[in-house]
Amino acid sequence: MPHTRFFSFSPRLRLLILSLFFLLLPVGCQKQDTDTQQQFDTFLDDCFEEFVTSDTLTLHFKLSDPDAYGISENVPPSFGDYSVEQLTDQCERAGQLLSELNAFDPDDLDEESAFTWQILKDALEASAASEEYILYTSPFGTNGLQSQIPVTLSEYYFDGEQDVKDYLALARQVPDLFDQILSFEEKRREAGFISPDFVLENTIEQINQFLSASEDDNLLISSFEEKLENVPDLSEEAKKTYRSNNRALVRQTILPSFASLRDELEVYLVDSDTPASQDQSDTGVSASNKKRLCQYEGGRDYYRLLLSTVVGTDLSPEECIDALETTLQDCAADIIALTRDETGLYTDYLTARPALTDTQAILTELENDTLIDFPEPPEVSYTLKNVPAALSSTSASAFYLLPPIDSTEDNIIYINESRVSDEEQFSTLAHEGYPGHMYQTNYYMSTDPEPIRFLLRCDGYDEGWGTYAQLYSYRYLEFADTDRETEELLQQLYRDNDILSLALSSLSDLYVNYENYTEEELADYLSGYGVPEENVRYIYEYVVENPTTCLSYSIGWYELEQLRNSMQEELGSDFDNREFHEAVLSCGSCPFSLLAKRVSGLMSE
Repeated sequence: MPHTRFFSFSPRLRLLILSLFFLLLPVGCQKQDTDTQQQFDTFLDDCFEEFVTSDTLTLHFKLSDPDAYGISENVPPSFGDYSVEQLTDQCERAGQLLSELNAFDPDDLDEESAFTWQILKDALEASAASEEYILYTSPFGTNGLQSQIPVTLSEYYFDGEQDVKDYLALARQVPDLFDQILSFEEKRREAGFISPDFVLENTIEQINQFLSASEDDNLLISSFEEKLENVPDLSEEAKKTYRSNNRALVRQTILPSFASLRDELEVYLVDSDTPASQDQSDTGVSASNKKRLCQYEGGRDYYRLLLSTVVGTDLSPEECIDALETTLQDCAADIIALTRDETGLYTDYLTARPALTDTQAILTELENDTLIDFPEPPEVSYTLKNVPAALSSTSASAFYLLPPIDSTEDNIIYINESRVSDEEQFSTLAHEGYPGHMYQTNYYMSTDPEPIRFLLRCDGYDEGWGTYAQLYSYRYLEFADTDRETEELLQQLYRDNDILSLALSSLSDLYVNYENYTEEELADYLSGYGVPEENVRYIYEYVVENPTTCLSYSIGWYELEQLRNSMQEELGSDFDNREFHEAVLSCGSCPFSLLAKRVSGLMSE
């Protein structure tokens, strides 16, 4: 996908199981039953503390000042537990929390808390149901753990010397972490879930690129030494010692562990060609030849679960196909009409250049444009960074790092200059910055919600908003040396092209992972829309590796568009863009069925 909101260090399954039961909304202030309300508030606080202290990374990246939340920072440095046993325990824990939740009657809670109760109930039920799918998701691939560790460690901020010590302790555990995920992958293989060769090959390629940097250019050395310089009350002698320790760790521990992981995965590639790995399953397809999610027993059920829990939609896969095919046809027809009626428009589309190409200037302009149709954004500080060269060829085009929930000063947007052209800078920054993820996140933080609300995000809401913001912002895009009439046509053409691309990617996901299209069948389908054959393999491999990920963007956007249309029809001339955006943003990340009811209530008041 062209845009990725980055933070979740864990594989998708761990996020689903560990965190689904923490989907909450802010607790209101008017109470119908004081005792019940207080008990419910305490229940939420206990859940928050339990999760946020589960490992060092979660605590460090979610809270800049744990003491302010009554939480001790004395959490032993750890990446967390990635074993099958631990994931199973988390599913069972979800069932326990569901029983505790059901002890509360939502009628005894205020309106806000009753809304929270419903979200939590849905999430716990989904989390408990995930136990049978633990082995369906690989920890490897282009978005696997091996790709996230370098950026996560490089962004591990140092507020004091203890952070430096914790960081070094984590760095020493990278070999153990890789052993854990290799053990997890081995259990998957034993159960017949053998990662396709291209998943392993992509992982190996990422590792090789990371290892290709010289020691002085290594991200984990340069970032460490830069952060170390700003640690308060740290002597030069201590800094010298820490620099030496980190260089030794990178050279003697981290780099060898990446190399060892690569070597193990190369063995898997060899093993995939052996007769033992090609035993026939009940589906008549050998384990090593299974790629698409629907080829596994229960795969289509798991796909539906991902749609409802990760994307957050009540639409069935079949309904998603219908919605996206209609969207695709409408966009294609609009593009044909635009370019037919304006004969020079296609040439303008190919030659026009945005008036702004500097990333900082674009983001500043977008921040100002946001004031037109969106509630005023809170004051925040942010940093724009380039994706390091050692990660650029396998990294996403852009990603936004979520700040701690108690800070507006740690917003970071990464831009992959090797993948983002001048023509794409505007839409990329609209998606990741204003009025996209950075604005969305900080606006919601400014409403002072319950802390636990930030521990799980509905991807469909988040990426749906990012995509909605990206497409909405094209009305603000200006082109150099272009008259206003042509500019408006180009804005529509850019928007249509994005929607068409997104719909095709998402339909590819549905047809491959749910309808069992082969790569050849997908190529035949995409050829009807002019997709070059050389691009089909990338699309096919991406959707096999990341089932439903594309739909968080497309169906997320579609749900918001449908909600907007519904509110316009309901309110007529009283509908206001700013009020709609404020209502959606104030609800925070949640499934769309609940969002629709909430937004309707807010806008009808």
